[in-house]
Amino acid sequence: MLNQERLRCQRPTDKLRQRYYRRRARASANSKFTPPIRNCYSAIRLLLEAPAPGAAMKLNLRHLHAFREVAELGSISAAARSVHLTQPAVTQAIAQIEDHFGARLFSRSSTGMQPTRAGQVCAARIDRALRALNEGIVELRGGAGRDPGSLMHILHGMRTAQLRALTAIAQHRNFTLAARSSHMAQPTIHRAARELERLLGVPLFEKTSFGIVPTSGAEYLARRAGVAFAELEQARAEISALNGNEQGRTVAGACSMAQHPFLIPEAFIEFTLRCPEHGISILNGTYEHLVASLRIGETDFLIGPLRSSDLPHDVVQEHLFDDPLGIIVRAEHPLARRKRLTAADLLRYPWIAPRRGAPLRSDFETLFQLAGVPAPERPLECNSLSSARAFLLATNRLMLVSPHHFRDELRVGSLTLIAHPTGPVVRPMGLISRRDWRPTSTQAALLEVIRQRSRTAQEWAAGTTRRSAESQPRSPVLGTSGMPLLSTPAMALEPAGNA
Repeated sequence: MLNQERLRCQRPTDKLRQRYYRRRARASANSKFTPPIRNCYSAIRLLLEAPAPGAAMKLNLRHLHAFREVAELGSISAAARSVHLTQPAVTQAIAQIEDHFGARLFSRSSTGMQPTRAGQVCAARIDRALRALNEGIVELRGGAGRDPGSLMHILHGMRTAQLRALTAIAQHRNFTLAARSSHMAQPTIHRAARELERLLGVPLFEKTSFGIVPTSGAEYLARRAGVAFAELEQARAEISALNGNEQGRTVAGACSMAQHPFLIPEAFIEFTLRCPEHGISILNGTYEHLVASLRIGETDFLIGPLRSSDLPHDVVQEHLFDDPLGIIVRAEHPLARRKRLTAADLLRYPWIAPRRGAPLRSDFETLFQLAGVPAPERPLECNSLSSARAFLLATNRLMLVSPHHFRDELRVGSLTLIAHPTGPVVRPMGLISRRDWRPTSTQAALLEVIRQRSRTAQEWAAGTTRRSAESQPRSPVLGTSGMPLLSTPAMALEPAGNA
């Protein structure tokens, strides 16, 4: 039965699996008894855990280290001594990595091994990936992690399956959910995580009232491992582009209530016309969720409001444009034709407000603080723009938001913009990326398109704000302070490196 199942298998099997099935077939043929059913389940489990056709090879970390040494030393024998492998093992490692990336990475001659253009790109990305793992291990193990011999031992014994298990557990904070998202059996992901814990020699998990969760050091290692995996994917994309076969992919995040409704679509439409082969994924979510995805390497960059505080040390911001804020009402609203707004006007009608903790919620509360009146106790909290649009069109509710979100409704006249009572108020919007992120040439072209579209958005916003201010003079009650909610020129924004 096992022999027939091996022959029918459509997935590629390595030498160990082939050897397993040959031995099991011989054992069943020489035995008078039918193999226990649990052995059949074991065989099926091995088949299910085999890589699917066309799936990326699980790169061996020891082989990656050998590749880096060959690129630096220019010799297989010298690299073999450095990583404590035999020369045939290093040669096989180079062959497997070249097969994985689908390109010739070294030119071999009597003088040694010289990396090709693709090899230079690959070596740079592999070096960044290994350095990210080194940082995670050193941070996790403290002083013990700085010993070169101990660090080398850990890197040689570490497997990508263990790191992927840790990354999934750190992201979902639950073994069951991590196994489901990784398409692995729960015992398999649990075993991989515990093996990694024994290899590192420090606890990776702790018991809390919420169950078993990763320690802070384990979460940092998981983030650096995610960045390492992202670097290897970047290497594959860059090498494919060098060969004239674009296979790269960009994952962009957009904050739910802060994303620009036209900047991202128009920028990506223009970019996909230039580079139709490049894959694009756009993720929506809260700022906290997207930043967590960014730091673990699952997202390349975010577009959203910039923050002057609570910014993680490994994240940088680049200012793109200033997004104006105004009060949106329906065209038939009693306040739509008012030339001046008073503090009482702000409390006369119900409001739509973003959820608590969102950057726009602080702007909403500051509006009433500057007016000297209490904020509404029970506003309609809504993070869905489509739902907010329906409420605005059907009721007399007010909403403090960027006019970009309702550009079409403002053009046709179904909604009206009332100028902010305190004068021009803007939110700085920009790119948010990892400090050590290095985009590919194709991604750099995408970022340039976004910057160009941002300048267009800035010009449109300036014209809309000017026309609204001319038609709706400032209220003397609220305009005496002259204080904007955010003062963009005063913010010290650190530009994103290489972005």
